[in-house]
Amino acid sequence: MCFISPSKGIMTWDEIVTDLLDYVTSDSNFSYKIIIGTDSHVRDETHFVTALVVHRVGKGARYFYRRKMHQKIKSLRQKIFYEAALSLEIANKLAQSLAERGFTDLDLEIHVDIGRNGETKDLIRDIVGMIVGSGFDAKIKPDSCGASKVADKYTK
Repeated sequence: MCFISPSKGIMTWDEIVTDLLDYVTSDSNFSYKIIIGTDSHVRDETHFVTALVVHRVGKGARYFYRRKMHQKIKSLRQKIFYEAALSLEIANKLAQSLAERGFTDLDLEIHVDIGRNGETKDLIRDIVGMIVGSGFDAKIKPDSCGASKVADKYTK
């Protein structure tokens, strides 16, 4: 599983985990949030982008992303659930990788590109319930920058 770093290029999963841990251990004066979010854009097929963001609260962030193509998904509900499932896949993999390296106390959030306004408002309870039921914090718009800003930037 490869991701792209805007500054370092294509990176393997192990390289990402190492880079993430180097970043959060390099300055213990800050708190950190690890954010995972997925967004999509429908063309002839559906382009999904999952972003993994390491936010040094109050002092910037670094991020990685991966693209995944899927056949055209016309149903908004199906597309949003698939976005959440992709984010959960990465969150579970990251939590496992961090635990294997002795880091179990990092703050991990899943950001979902849904909100109280618009067509996605009816999905909030189901999607947030799925994420929280999987053991992660869930954020929706306007607090879901991992999906609605970072991942969205690479869907076009």
